Amino acid sequence: MGTAEISAPDTSDAVSKTYDIRTYGCQMNVHDSERLSGLLEDAGYVRAAEDGEADVVVFNTCAVRENADNRLYGNLGRLASVKAQHPGMQIAVGGCLAQKDRDTIVKKAPWVDVVFGTHNIGHLPALLERSRVQEEAQVEILESLEVFPSTLPTRRESAYAAWVSVSVGCNNTCTFCIVPALRGKEKDRRSGDILAEVQALVNEGVVEVTLLGQNVNAYGSDIGDRQAFGKLLRACGDIEGLERVRFTSPHPKDFTDDVIAAMAETPNVMHQLHMPLQSGSDEVLRAMRRSYRQERYLGIIERVRAAMPDAAITTDIIVGFPGETEEDFEQTLEVVRRARFAQAFTFQYSKRPGTPAAEMENQVPKAVVQARYERLVELQEQISWEENKKQVGRTIEVLVAEGEGRKDEATARLSGRAPDNRLVHFSRPEQPVRPGDMVTVEITYAAPHHLLAEGPTLSVRRTSAGDAWERRQAAPTAPKPAGVMLGLPKIGAPAPLPAAENGCAC
Repeated sequence: MGTAEISAPDTSDAVSKTYDIRTYGCQMNVHDSERLSGLLEDAGYVRAAEDGEADVVVFNTCAVRENADNRLYGNLGRLASVKAQHPGMQIAVGGCLAQKDRDTIVKKAPWVDVVFGTHNIGHLPALLERSRVQEEAQVEILESLEVFPSTLPTRRESAYAAWVSVSVGCNNTCTFCIVPALRGKEKDRRSGDILAEVQALVNEGVVEVTLLGQNVNAYGSDIGDRQAFGKLLRACGDIEGLERVRFTSPHPKDFTDDVIAAMAETPNVMHQLHMPLQSGSDEVLRAMRRSYRQERYLGIIERVRAAMPDAAITTDIIVGFPGETEEDFEQTLEVVRRARFAQAFTFQYSKRPGTPAAEMENQVPKAVVQARYERLVELQEQISWEENKKQVGRTIEVLVAEGEGRKDEATARLSGRAPDNRLVHFSRPEQPVRPGDMVTVEITYAAPHHLLAEGPTLSVRRTSAGDAWERRQAAPTAPKPAGVMLGLPKIGAPAPLPAAENGCAC
């Protein structure tokens, strides 16, 4: 785990080398993978064709998903024979699991060339070069952040929407979460740097940004300014050409009324909020070391809706936390009924090595967890459908997306996101429309997880984002967007015995 200075890689023989990045986990990993892509392309690599074998395969791992290590080693095992037949191929492992397991990865998979942590993604090209020259694995895990990932070269997956990191790390100590131990204490970026990045993105054609942090609304804790995040949202409102601002994920304990006011009063900040609940039981929240209780959480929801009656609120919920009783679970159901979430990401609790919750007594039997999970999903499905039906008849402007509608070709539709982030499928208009453009449609039908606009498109507004998408498609080597294997649960009716997932959002 050396921290010695690394010389810049020799890219003279890397011009024709290809790379493939496989991303697991949360939005922060997606953000980091865009930087890894930018670093490799800056070093002379090009993205591998969708069906091609890459010269460099990078796993950006997650330590939160159940059996994350087994899945990684299974994938590495399948690549061992490929590498044996592909002279010069290199394999790198980064992300939270690399930060946690360190030298174990090379011991279990000696054909891995590079292991790097969450704090030194900027070293990847140099580590690959050093491994190639020295013909031995390079393991470098730093304990603290050197530079913000946002300052590194970037190859963004979208021409019209972008993640912008406002902070890294987390100061909370939730008993089910290992992320703070792997990402470190919260460190905030200067607001001027954040706004400069947003402005640069808008200059490139981006019309939507999502401000990103493990605990995004704790932004400002470094300088003791509890209103810094609200000020940042208002400052985003002054950036001409920026049409939509979102943020994820906030923590209820840090959610202040000035943020609600900033959301309500800043026209380009969307009336959409993802607010993790985790449990509706005060006893379980106490065991989780969550520093809010049911009534405080519901009070935030009430104040958000008072300021923005049209706000769509989503959440995360963990079912079956150690010690959760039937009464505790009923409290969660009661909060769901009162909050009326637009959607809920529901997780079945399972042990995560290295977390205090894994050592707790009264682990809930799997069959009980499964039954409670199904009851929760059934209730939320009903509420989501009822809330979506309220959208029927509304006229809304949709940001046309790429790859959001799996059945778009078969149904002659396009897909995109409403201002409140609901997914909308709409009839393909007669005039040309590109991802990043805006269309105005009338909602005619609602399902639990999407809306339909089956009538004619009322208008099409061409945007700088659509222009940017068109320029990217015209580039001779424009690849399709890479797939991202998010460590998130599926929305919808539960499949039999689904894999348990715990979110790393706060």
